[in-house]
Amino acid sequence: MSDAGRTTDFASIGAAVIGTGFIGTVHVQALRRLGVQVRGVLGSSAERGAARAAQIGVAHAYTDLDELLADPSVDVVHVTSPNHAHYAQVKAILGAGKHVICEKPLAMTSTESAEMVEIARASGKVAAVCYNIRFYPLNQQAHGMVAAGELGEIRFVTGHYHQDWLAKPTDWNWRLQSEMGGALRSVGDIGTHWIDLTSFITGLKAEAVMAELATFLPERQRPTGPVETFSSAAGTTEPVTVDTDDAAMIVLRYEGGARGVMSTSQINTGRKNSLQWDIAGAKASAAWDSETPDHLFLGHRDAPNQMLMRDFTLMNAQGTAAASLPPGHVEGFADSFFNFFRAVYADVHAGARQPASTWATFEDGHYEMQLCDAVLISAREGRWARLDENPGKGRT
Repeated sequence: MSDAGRTTDFASIGAAVIGTGFIGTVHVQALRRLGVQVRGVLGSSAERGAARAAQIGVAHAYTDLDELLADPSVDVVHVTSPNHAHYAQVKAILGAGKHVICEKPLAMTSTESAEMVEIARASGKVAAVCYNIRFYPLNQQAHGMVAAGELGEIRFVTGHYHQDWLAKPTDWNWRLQSEMGGALRSVGDIGTHWIDLTSFITGLKAEAVMAELATFLPERQRPTGPVETFSSAAGTTEPVTVDTDDAAMIVLRYEGGARGVMSTSQINTGRKNSLQWDIAGAKASAAWDSETPDHLFLGHRDAPNQMLMRDFTLMNAQGTAAASLPPGHVEGFADSFFNFFRAVYADVHAGARQPASTWATFEDGHYEMQLCDAVLISAREGRWARLDENPGKGRT
């Protein structure tokens, strides 16, 4: 039975959210829609947490992580803090016997993520990585089509993830700081979304990569005060040298012989949030763009091409299970979180991940971190880098 088809008492489950910025707020809103009880939030400081809790209507703001973990009414903790905090926070959450949903990327290095995988396995708790883009219904549809052999053997996977929110020297966010976001920025932030999504749809994993990284804005103006994601800075600034990638070009060699090409960019003017993939199989092809999420292109050689609109009367079981709105009522970014959380919380209610579940595991998050390490090795040494190389080499 699909996640959406299982009867679940979501109101009996309590959750807390670490992080009160843009994504933390998205998590809170989706949980409320689902009916999960949001017990409280934890901000970067007690003062900021309390102020933000009041703004978004959450009754309680925890003063620190220890207080949150001691709350017996919290069953699941959502981690939406900066990347450098994920490792320690997730370990503490699982150690406290609570389920966890961690924003991507899972960790700063594959060494950290490998340990997190083992801790999650030993805990027996549900441990998910927030690759919400899997849960646009037509991505689930495409996953089902590939699994059913409708595209044939996968040969070539291409696409990009492009944004423009860091296109100006005055644009600033904590992700620009490698000590907080990691050595990779556009690749780690949005590139891992593309890697996870295309691997989920095709069932393919990369075995090696060839990569080039580019920093088009090596100096930026950092505000002296905090800046929320996707918002404009205000007030005084100071010049700061940037050592993370504005954009990247990556060639992928998959196990079994398929090939892939993808690019990432956070400086492509006019591209607000465009994740595109195009998957070419021996029988047919399919393509999708996150800026037009309710349409799936289906390409044929000996028949007319098709455009499938998200419509549960026409979709396969996987696509239908992820859909929450009627045909013609566009399901967008916020809906993907709702669909994702609905699937994860159904498994929380069941006590463990179920065989038919399609959300990203810590093993998936570890794979993305291995790929990031390989990208760094390739970019620095100008060669193909395998994912099974020394996991720490790319991070030095």
